[in-house]
Amino acid sequence: MSKLENYLFQIENAKVIDNSIPYSKYVALDLAASNTKLSEIDMENAFIFEDFIEKYLLENDAKVAFGGYNEVRSLYNKNSHFNAENRNIHLGIDFWIKAGTPVLAALDGIVHSFEFNAGLGNYGPTIILEHIFENQKFHTLYGHLAEESIENIEIGTLFKKGQRLAILGDSSVNGGYAPHLHFQIIKNIEDKFGDYAGVCSTKNLDYYLENCPDPNLLLKI
Repeated sequence: MSKLENYLFQIENAKVIDNSIPYSKYVALDLAASNTKLSEIDMENAFIFEDFIEKYLLENDAKVAFGGYNEVRSLYNKNSHFNAENRNIHLGIDFWIKAGTPVLAALDGIVHSFEFNAGLGNYGPTIILEHIFENQKFHTLYGHLAEESIENIEIGTLFKKGQRLAILGDSSVNGGYAPHLHFQIIKNIEDKFGDYAGVCSTKNLDYYLENCPDPNLLLKI
């Protein structure tokens, strides 16, 4: 475990979704290509998939479905945003819950950048926060937000841990997905602005897993 990962592991009570929802109301969701049950669902249809999520939550007496780090997904196979580079391995954790849900800053940090990453399969409105650990910068990315989340935000603005940062968007703005938050930790963001790869190919997996630690080290769901 790296120094940063150890630091993240020692932080308590970090959350990125509506603080009124306890972790006891979270349920793991397996979207791996190996999950044969998914073949019965048209995951590329945001409305059908949102209906599936709602039923899944109801069946499990849950409010949030989560998961996806280092998960190989078939969801991206037909999407030109990913398949041109054979990208199908997810690098963050997704939190599936209704649009309009508050999104919280995981840690104290300033706004590094924000962007509307338009296009089917993309993030839609996205915010990246910058954090400092032992004089080194690292970042957290919050994707698939509502458009209003980036309308009045400014680079350099400080957000405290647990402060409301944004709200989730719907399929009309979030890249065509059922509503969810994509949350990712990034050690070295290079020259990226308002965007960073959230899905990678097998050939680049080792690099991205090292550069993007498991967010659950911090969240501890």
